Amino acid sequence: MIDIHYSAEVRAAKDAGQPIVALESTIITHGMPYPQNIEVAAQVEQDIRDAGAVPATMAVIEGKLHVGLEPEQLQWLGQAQGVAKISRADMAACMSTGGTGATTVAATMIAAHYAGIEVFATGGIGGVHQGAETTFDISADLHELGHTPVTVVAAGAKAILDLAKTLEVLETLGVPVIAHGQDEFPAFWSVKSPFAAPLRMDSADAIAKAHATRRALGLPGGQLVANPIPAADQIPAEELAPIIAQAQSDADAHRITGKAVTPYLLQRIFEKTNGRSLIANIALVRNNARLAARIARALVQQG
Repeated sequence: MIDIHYSAEVRAAKDAGQPIVALESTIITHGMPYPQNIEVAAQVEQDIRDAGAVPATMAVIEGKLHVGLEPEQLQWLGQAQGVAKISRADMAACMSTGGTGATTVAATMIAAHYAGIEVFATGGIGGVHQGAETTFDISADLHELGHTPVTVVAAGAKAILDLAKTLEVLETLGVPVIAHGQDEFPAFWSVKSPFAAPLRMDSADAIAKAHATRRALGLPGGQLVANPIPAADQIPAEELAPIIAQAQSDADAHRITGKAVTPYLLQRIFEKTNGRSLIANIALVRNNARLAARIARALVQQG
């Protein structure tokens, strides 16, 4: 049996039956420099509180699974060096060896499910990378969505990915892909992509009911709620396309592979957009947190 360390806020919420939203911790350790990482993480947590739910940021600290971080732990994690980036493959090893790791989408889903939390807000999920037909570079996030019953609210998949193949894999794995409030699958920094979303729902209540119905049917896996970035904060897809293509070309030229691909591409896009990609990223994460809180509230209200 795994010993879970709940923050005081999350423990009180669980005891009171309040809605809880899981958050990943790689945005703190691998997404932004200090102190911006702490400021954004605290703001996202507050967005969830303001929307009527309780945030539970996940992390492994010295081998222990933490569900919710105290303010001092958040500060410490934001400045810590050598923190691992953990997913399904290495989460247990990190814990069993007393390591410290920040949770990716897949690891956060595992932690959330283990802690009885059904809704998770993130920026964008991983997926099928460009050229995966030869590299086989496919994120563990997709298989986790097919396996673990957590509703994940994201601004689609990261736009650096092959969105068409990502959607095909999600369909194969039986993962419902629900666009919130529009028919198109959003493309992370952009409101729309060329691809239609398989499903559309316009309210948190409808999404929560679909989650509860899957639970009642005993279906494995979660739901992906594709929540578009607010239009005022987006970077249009036609502007981003050549920038992403150049970043991918640079990665290929420098033989960047494996877990290093995504952070390399995101950094190159940040440079080429003069920081606009990070501003958009913050806006979409906050937007996803607010929707996730409404879904979590609806699940509690629906029983």
